[in-house]
Order: sequence, then C-alpha cells, then structure tokens
Amino acid sequence: MRKAFILLLLFIWVSSCKAQDEPTEFSQEALADSFTDQDGNSITFSQILETYKGKQIVIDIWASWCKDCILSMPKLKQLQQNNKDTVFLFLSLDKSNKAWKKGIEKYKVKGEHYYMKSGWKGDFATFLDLDWIPRYMVVDKTSKIMVFRAIKVDDNKLETALKI
Repeated sequence: MRKAFILLLLFIWVSSCKAQDEPTEFSQEALADSFTDQDGNSITFSQILETYKGKQIVIDIWASWCKDCILSMPKLKQLQQNNKDTVFLFLSLDKSNKAWKKGIEKYKVKGEHYYMKSGWKGDFATFLDLDWIPRYMVVDKTSKIMVFRAIKVDDNKLETALKI
C-alpha cells in the first residue's frame, strides 16, 4: 500500500512539473510560420492571431482524413454552440488545398480556416511538438496560451479555460 501511495505521489509530481513546462506564448518561429487562407493568400501565424486580437480563440488542428478529428466534430459543434463569443480557428494538415476545402464543406466545419502548408515538420508544428491530431488549444484575449495540449474536445482543461 505504501509503495502504491509513493508511486501515486511521484506520478502527480512528474505530471505537475510537465504541465508547468507548457508554454504560454508562441515562439517567434511559430509566429513566423506561413499558412494559407481560403482565398489562397499566404499569411503568418502572427497575422492570424492579430486578426482575432482581443478575442478568445479555440484552435483545432485537424485534417479531413483524420478519423478522430471527424468523430470529434459533433462535440466540437456543441462546444461552439456553448461559446458563441469564442473564435474557432481550424488549422488543417490535409495533404492538399483541394482536400482541405473539400473537407470543410463535407463536414460543414464552421469557423475560421487556414491550411498549414509547412505541415507536420514546420516551425508551428515543431513548437507544438505535434504528434497527434486532433489537437486543441485555447488562446485568451491577450494572446496568452491557456491550454497548450488537449486531444479531446471534452477535455476538462478546455471547458475550464473557456469559462475564464
């Protein structure tokens, strides 16, 4: 019993240390990474954030080929309904612009859309240590990262951050 208690304490300590290591600001490299808007224009992540400055943002990194991304859409749409003043920013890792736009239409994804043309290996994805999608983040009205890593829409961290 004592060993189990010690292991539990060790796990909590390690987990809390890791959570403290999560950044609250985007790196300069991530901010400079280039995306594509729906009109085909190139835009940096910094410019994207500037567009929504003063608003709370939920970032959803997804792709139309991603089964988990698609399965999470009903819960995401409910989150949107419950947070109408929040900007929902969808960053796509689809394999092409055509697939990205087709996925938006097919799954009726409402929100702001950008294509991650640098993909999994770009500066933005590297900053995030992106290893799984969907990936959710919350950025507050001052552009501070409130939730750095969530892989489920119903993660308590998302709801807590959205209530602040």
